[in-house]
Amino acid sequence: MNWEAFLAPYVQVVEELKVKLKGMQDQFEFESRHSPIEFITGRVKPVPSILEKANRKKADLPGLEDEIQDIAGVRVVCQFVDDIYTVIDMLRNRKDFTIIEEKDYISSKKDSGYRSYHMIISYPVETIHGEKKVIAEIQIRTLAMNFWAINEHSLNYKYDGQIPSNIKARLKGAAEAAFKLDEEMAKIKDEVQEAQRIFHKNKSSR
Repeated sequence: MNWEAFLAPYVQVVEELKVKLKGMQDQFEFESRHSPIEFITGRVKPVPSILEKANRKKADLPGLEDEIQDIAGVRVVCQFVDDIYTVIDMLRNRKDFTIIEEKDYISSKKDSGYRSYHMIISYPVETIHGEKKVIAEIQIRTLAMNFWAINEHSLNYKYDGQIPSNIKARLKGAAEAAFKLDEEMAKIKDEVQEAQRIFHKNKSSR
């Protein structure tokens, strides 16, 4: 398989989504309003990871596009849990892609403690052969959820998906502590946002 050619539309999807989401973030800032988006990242899954996942799912190469929905992935990180649902509503109202599936791992966390909101979308990409609909995943989570998930991912990589039970228990406890932090910060959200508005106002007037 020519992986470079296969992955090119996915690279395009990630770059276009990052630009559009950054545009949403900038619009809030132009209007001097609290932006629900703290930052955006994106990546195309490396070929070894695609092959490993295909092997796990027993998917043949021609069926990769349908079987693996996160070859193209974009992550939206928010300050507050409420911001996640603001972003979700905005994404639902967009007309430039179609939402195929939504997975709410915030209200229904995974057994590991993982929390995040996933959207699987079908995104139309213009190629030299015409329009191609590419499946991509958008993850929306808070800074605390993101911090936890990055560390869990590193440990999964280190232990090849078999994290020792004692570390797994600590991770689960850390996940609850991260969510408790989100809950506590939600209680002072208005104060935090007011402080940020003052900071940005003073910064722009200098």
